[in-house]
Amino acid sequence: MLDPKTLLDQLLNSNIPGTNSTVREKAGQASQMAKDNPLAAGALVAVLLGTGTGRKMTGAALKLGGLAAVGGLAYKAYQNYKAGNEPQAQAPAGEPELLPPPSDTDFHPAQAPQGETEFALTLVRAMIAAAKADGHIDEQERARIADKVTLSGLDSDAGRFILTEIERPLDLDELVAAAQTEAQKVELYTASRLAIEPDSRAERGYLDLLAGRLQLPDALVDHVEATVSSVKVPADTGAQTAPSPSSKW
Repeated sequence: MLDPKTLLDQLLNSNIPGTNSTVREKAGQASQMAKDNPLAAGALVAVLLGTGTGRKMTGAALKLGGLAAVGGLAYKAYQNYKAGNEPQAQAPAGEPELLPPPSDTDFHPAQAPQGETEFALTLVRAMIAAAKADGHIDEQERARIADKVTLSGLDSDAGRFILTEIERPLDLDELVAAAQTEAQKVELYTASRLAIEPDSRAERGYLDLLAGRLQLPDALVDHVEATVSSVKVPADTGAQTAPSPSSKW
């Protein structure tokens, strides 16, 4: 579920080497996977990259579906920030209720000016960028990731798309520009934070840099951090979800 809006804009009319198909045509199934559940695809990327966080989303968050869950978390954090509340990062008892963002706000997927699918891909790309922020990928690691993609159950187009995006150097200007509204900036940071637990300096530094480039106030970032933490629990506890090749937390 990769191929963000800016990448699509650049490559819409470009043929994939060795084929007569465009990137958009070959990315069709990956696009739908991104739209249906970017959270699960982002988690898969973390697994493929060997950056397993040891934490997973609670079932309540996953019930909404990817775009609604990211939007709901971002909206909750934004509303708490605007209300002047203190960030609440305590681990929840049971499954907290997570509501989708209201349909009349910019946090709702239908309000995305570039369209739901394109913005879903932007969120996925943000997750991948965060997952590889520690810079540990070398040639041997790339081969290992390719093997995992083969075994993951992804269709060939989606797998190829993931590998291409992993190889692609980060262009932070492009990623930040893909968030076209204030709400999307909060969502992009939220998705990035969902992908990882920033336990290393590189990961924490990347999130801090991203927040700065998105021009998010420190207090708002604190609310996003707290809100994401409230729906992530240790992987061996909390709500259990049915495992699937593209859904692991």
